[in-house]
Amino acid sequence: MSSDDTMKPETRLVHAGRQPHDSHGTVNPPIYRASTILQPTLEAWEESRKPSFAGYRYGLRETPTTRAFETAMAELYRADRCVAVSSGLAAITAALLALTKAGDHILVTDSAYEPTRIFCDRMLGQFGVETEYYDPRLGAGIADLIRPQTTLVFAESPGSLTFEIQDVPAISAAARARGAKTVIDNTWATALYYNPFEHGVDVVIEATTKYVAGHSDVLMGVILGNGNLGRHLHTTAKILGLCCGPEELYLAQRGLRSMAIRLERSGATGLTLAGWLAARPEVARVLHPALPGDPGHTLWRRDFSGTCGLFSIVLRPVAKPALSAFFNGLRLFGIGASWGGYESLIVPVDPASMRTAVPWAEAGTLIRLYAGLEDPDDLVADLAAGFERMAAAG
Repeated sequence: MSSDDTMKPETRLVHAGRQPHDSHGTVNPPIYRASTILQPTLEAWEESRKPSFAGYRYGLRETPTTRAFETAMAELYRADRCVAVSSGLAAITAALLALTKAGDHILVTDSAYEPTRIFCDRMLGQFGVETEYYDPRLGAGIADLIRPQTTLVFAESPGSLTFEIQDVPAISAAARARGAKTVIDNTWATALYYNPFEHGVDVVIEATTKYVAGHSDVLMGVILGNGNLGRHLHTTAKILGLCCGPEELYLAQRGLRSMAIRLERSGATGLTLAGWLAARPEVARVLHPALPGDPGHTLWRRDFSGTCGLFSIVLRPVAKPALSAFFNGLRLFGIGASWGGYESLIVPVDPASMRTAVPWAEAGTLIRLYAGLEDPDDLVADLAAGFERMAAAG
């Protein structure tokens, strides 16, 4: 049931990576739990040692379960190669290690996922790689920051927590003109709503922990690339000993099949909540690129085909007891990290400590919300009750 170029992404989600009649007609690719994989003869063993070998030779390299999921993700992105690793952060760090060396200068968006910054500052820094953070709204102006030693530009669109949309085609064109690679974290949109390869990006990272797995019970990330670069990324991940457990691979490929419906529902609910929150007197600003009036809305409409259910708001300043009253009585919004599951989530965040190129100067608390699969009216009622408690706490 392999997909083809004529299929829409939603159809590829259902069929990519599945070959039921290779496994006695079972609809879902089976779980193969394996470290050792035997070869039947000495000649077969010798053949399995060759770089061109297309079979299975050790569980760390891949199993049929690994290949089914990686094939599905590669088909979804229309990429040559996908490698699955143990978390989204593992995908980020492996890609950065694969594409940098001592003496390099790299440019990283100031709105990046905080663990990305920590890795760049603490690990790449001690290996002799210099990281410079840039304004996520810089666009083609990033050319002014590219030096002869610049080898990589890292983007994330929209940005973590603050949701700036980047002009990725302009950034990737400027990088390519100077011989630098462009890497992007595409977790927010997934391949369904934004395919960075179509906008000039060289390497795509996605935390499949989120929408792909979809049920808050899997940690996994993927790295995707084309040609020799894709093979290099795969080799680097294996040199680093990165892989995924079979149960996680199975759950992720199963989650993939229903992702289009879940993402559509979550995105629609998120827009409903964002519009309602924009009219609340307690809210100073809503940060959601799919809302008209958002600074990134024009670029979002140009490049994206949909929206996910994750966004932020800035509250007007309130005292800590009032903020606690808002959070502590919520019934449907869980206070927890991550997102992409069936349940709604909410967390307070502070970008000020992690921004350097563009300081964060909002006076009120930034709150990140994720819209799950609950009824939107119930979620609105939960937030409305929270605002009532906040007002009562004064």
